[in-house]
Amino acid sequence: MSDAVWKRGEVESPCVKLCTIHPETRLCLGCARSMDEIAAWGRMSAEERRAIMDDLPHRQAAPTARRGGRKARLKD
Repeated sequence: MSDAVWKRGEVESPCVKLCTIHPETRLCLGCARSMDEIAAWGRMSAEERRAIMDDLPHRQAAPTARRGGRKARLKD
């Protein structure tokens, strides 16, 4: 059976199957969507999905700032 049969004319999911929600940002580390966006994805219109897809490159699922580590502990 051809994969073309299963293609649909919708915005595809950005899921990369690395589904872990960061505790601070509340975004998925794999696709950078919120839990609400992930849950509603199947019910969203193409326009809603496209808006989220356009915004994803501007999101940071995990903070990039260092939390201090050894250097911060040694300051005392």
